[in-house]
Amino acid sequence: MSAAAPDFYLASASPRRRDLLAQLRYRFVALQVDIDETPRPAEDAAALVLRLAAQKAAAGARLVELSSPRPVLGADTAVVVDGRILGKPASPEESMTMLGLLSGREHRVLTGVALMHSGGLRTALSETRVHFRALSRAEMQRYWASGEPRDKAGGYAIQGLAASFVERIEGSYTGVVGLPLFETARLLQDSGISGWQQDAPSDE
Repeated sequence: MSAAAPDFYLASASPRRRDLLAQLRYRFVALQVDIDETPRPAEDAAALVLRLAAQKAAAGARLVELSSPRPVLGADTAVVVDGRILGKPASPEESMTMLGLLSGREHRVLTGVALMHSGGLRTALSETRVHFRALSRAEMQRYWASGEPRDKAGGYAIQGLAASFVERIEGSYTGVVGLPLFETARLLQDSGISGWQQDAPSDE
């Protein structure tokens, strides 16, 4: 990330989201925001991730509103199986339950992205279908012992050790990591933020 003035703010402490944005050479500053992420009654996963992404962007905008007019980006990810939203496992038992639900079948990963700027709020939704191979109890236990699942929605990281669990995906890989770059880049570009392309030579 460049030392120049940021083009926008990221309302997230996730190192994965920071790394994805840095991959496209965006100039941004990450903000720590704190919101209530409890699902509302009868709220489905798509509505949840879009609402939380917007609330994170709004919380970030409140932090910087007196010092900067720049946009604020928020995102939220949910892993869903059988209509059940899987959170972050807090114990070996929770991790085993989640991985057991994912083992040998397909699940969905939804990520909502929200950009708050002077023109208002714009959102986008990414949905990816992820197919896991069958997992043995022993490897699920070893995976928990690795430490990787503890802060991950759905209890796994596709960009980490759990890559070996994934037979295939249908959709956005970066959406499963936590920030779908296609949708995010479109939101930012519509706000005049181009990332690596702003440094590219022009044909004009």
